[in-house]
Formats: sequence, C-alpha cells, structure tokens
Amino acid sequence: MTVTIKLPPEIEASLLAKAQAQGLDISGYIEKLVSWQVMSRENSIAELPPEEWMREFNAWAHSHDADNLPILSDDAISRESMYD
Repeated sequence: MTVTIKLPPEIEASLLAKAQAQGLDISGYIEKLVSWQVMSRENSIAELPPEEWMREFNAWAHSHDADNLPILSDDAISRESMYD
C-alpha cells in the first residue's frame, strides 16, 4: 500500500534525522514506526510467549546501537557516585 502524507518541514527534518541515525531512509523508518505501532497494539507484550518476548526485547535494545552512547563503569553507576 502506498500512502502520501503532508508533513510540516520540522517534523520531516526530525524524521529524516532519526531515520539516518538508524541507517534507514525516511520511508523505511516510517514503515518501521507504523509496523511497530500496529503490532504493539495487536500483540500485547503480556500475551507473547517468553521466547518471543526476549526476541522483541533484544530487537528493541539493539535498535539503540546507533546512538553511540558511552558504556558506564561500575563506579559511575554505583550508589556512592549517585548520592555524593
């Protein structure tokens, strides 16, 4: 199915930036968003078998790989360092 949507320039720019961060073109990124939205409504996480839940969770976690976030040391996340 093909759908045409008119978006304000600022939303288009935001979608494009997010798509590029995940290595997708804008149509692929929007397709991913729509699929996730539809599937998450149809398949409640509580209804998934444990194996499928883990696959979904791992896919979600790996979707953030392109964010280039630093790995925190054990000291950085210790109670002592949080509550000086």
